[in-house]
Amino acid sequence: MPPSLYPNSPLPGFRLALGATLVWIGVIVLLPLGGVAVRSGQIGLEGMWHILSQPRLLAALRLSFGLSFLAGLVSLALGGIVAWVLTRYEFPGRRLLDAAVDLPFALPTAVAGIALTTLYAPNGWFGRPLDQLGIKVAFTPLGIFMALIFIGLPFAVRTLQPVLEQTEVEVEEASASLGASRAQTIWRIILPPLIPAALTGLALAFARAVGEYGSVIFIAGNIPFFTEIAPIIVVTRLEEFDETGATVVAVIMLCASFLSLYAINLVQAWSRKRLGHG
Repeated sequence: MPPSLYPNSPLPGFRLALGATLVWIGVIVLLPLGGVAVRSGQIGLEGMWHILSQPRLLAALRLSFGLSFLAGLVSLALGGIVAWVLTRYEFPGRRLLDAAVDLPFALPTAVAGIALTTLYAPNGWFGRPLDQLGIKVAFTPLGIFMALIFIGLPFAVRTLQPVLEQTEVEVEEASASLGASRAQTIWRIILPPLIPAALTGLALAFARAVGEYGSVIFIAGNIPFFTEIAPIIVVTRLEEFDETGATVVAVIMLCASFLSLYAINLVQAWSRKRLGHG
């Protein structure tokens, strides 16, 4: 229990701080989200089903959720490599590389979208040689995929890096000295502690990618049934003054993000319980 619950606690004010926290969370987070849910529910289940069953929206949802999950998996794999390099090796520019990992957090998403489009456009630095090989990135689902990896990679790195830093290198060396192969050391020594952090990073990257708009809108091309994602559908509905349709799509994305965050909490609870028994 929090120390401030005790009468002689050196940290008083728990009830006041808790009340202020609940009020701010309710006003800033829960109230707006609740308003979106109430607005979408005003049309009833039949009206919601009519909106959700539209082929254009279904295509956008499949593209958004499918690419977000795949981008989360790739971000997790690449993030694991980056986190391993940052924690296990010393080399010139290591601190600069470590700081560059957080760049997608600070960079405005519109700037990221313009930069990616410039690089992967048919006349861009990367797009031109790829186009000569018959690989088109900009204005295709592959371009969306690249943008989602860009914004999801930092989540994977920052969730895996602290766990790797806490894993003692001596344990890996002891495993090797006892005759374990590199594969056995990876599967039995390194990977088990990383599983909770890896699942957390995957869920965070997925939740972030599902709602991504700024870095995707330019490189996607917004072609219906091909490169149109769910956030673009929301903006399009608002521009058409269809606020009810926009809120219904927003509720779907909200539920997906909530389920991802709920999964993160379950993983963290399982991890704490596992470490406690350990």
